[in-house]
Amino acid sequence: MSPVRVKIEDKELLYRQSNYASTPIREDNSVIEGSFYQEKPMTIREMVTRKINKSLCFCLGLTIAVTFVSYYIAMNYEAKLNNLDNEIVRLNAENQDLQAELDKYKSFNNVDNKIGEFNLLQKAEKVIEVTALNSAQKESVHPIKTASNNFDWAIGY
Repeated sequence: MSPVRVKIEDKELLYRQSNYASTPIREDNSVIEGSFYQEKPMTIREMVTRKINKSLCFCLGLTIAVTFVSYYIAMNYEAKLNNLDNEIVRLNAENQDLQAELDKYKSFNNVDNKIGEFNLLQKAEKVIEVTALNSAQKESVHPIKTASNNFDWAIGY
């Protein structure tokens, strides 16, 4: 046997021989002095309050997490709506341009239909032939240009 084991067995024998109930430990001579926090046993009310507080904290954390997720989703939808709004504005502007062009073509079509109704433009029924003039007899008359004639436009005439 080791000497440590013998000492432990001796202490156990001494403890068994001395009657602890008859000689309690005296608290007169405390080794450490001072005021220390002593944990009081929890009452049932305190345990219930602590459990309710923990469950409410969990619900609050869950609510905050759901709020963040829903805010993220709402911001994504708002960004998509802004893109769609910009696309709608662009399409409306393009539609206005196309509508103006369509109105222009409709007015040309209306004029064409009216001309067709009143037969204003007709093919010639007979062709008249004219003899050509002698080109040698034709004199070309060119006006004489002077410096004052060239700059009439600058004065406003």
